[in-house]
Amino acid sequence: MVSIILHTPQLGENIGSAARVMLNFDLTDLRLVAPRDGWPNPASAPLSAGAFDAGVSVSVFETAEDAIGDLGTVLAATARPRGMEKPVTDASGAVDLINERGLKTGILFGAENNGLPSDVVGLADAIMTYPVNPAFASLNLAQAVGVFCASWGAGQGAKGRWDGEKSGVEPPADKADLIRMFEHLEGELDRAGYFFPPDKTPLMKTNIRNGFIRGNWTAQEVRTFRGAIKALALGRGKARTLRDD
Repeated sequence: MVSIILHTPQLGENIGSAARVMLNFDLTDLRLVAPRDGWPNPASAPLSAGAFDAGVSVSVFETAEDAIGDLGTVLAATARPRGMEKPVTDASGAVDLINERGLKTGILFGAENNGLPSDVVGLADAIMTYPVNPAFASLNLAQAVGVFCASWGAGQGAKGRWDGEKSGVEPPADKADLIRMFEHLEGELDRAGYFFPPDKTPLMKTNIRNGFIRGNWTAQEVRTFRGAIKALALGRGKARTLRDD
């Protein structure tokens, strides 16, 4: 189990946004340490998109020590070097560490104005940082939470809304269907006088076929394209008449 811990968060909007992104990646334990405006905070609701009603629970603590008391592993999210002898990792490395240790874990995030105090970072087993632009290391609090949550979801093998669902794309067409399409197209091109000079015909046909094969066409696409060939061969208006008949 992974808990997201916001240390002295200032804006209710960021609390709501953090809850929203947490639930997207199946994290539901949100802990607040001395939130500036108290809790509950009406400003959190609009940006939570209903996450609090849908499963994210909120616990409030007076100190960081209280918030991490039941945890076996704690990581501190910070972009600033602290001069501490602690392992430093990125989000994916943090996920690996959590999985390796197999203990209840908390990820500490600091306040919007100045991040985590050094004494709170000192409580962590490791520091988690992101490969941000060194000239502009300025993630919003909820954005910082979101980076970890996305890595957590990926590390658990989550596939999102496509998980267990068909993509809706047919498998590639059989080669026999493709060959019949090639022959159909080449026959019409030959009648139109496209293949010239005759000695270049084999190479021209190979080039055409290679292009279509790279497209990985489905059977439906082959049928549609053969209908287009037929329409072009018949001429404008005649294909519509043929369909109406």
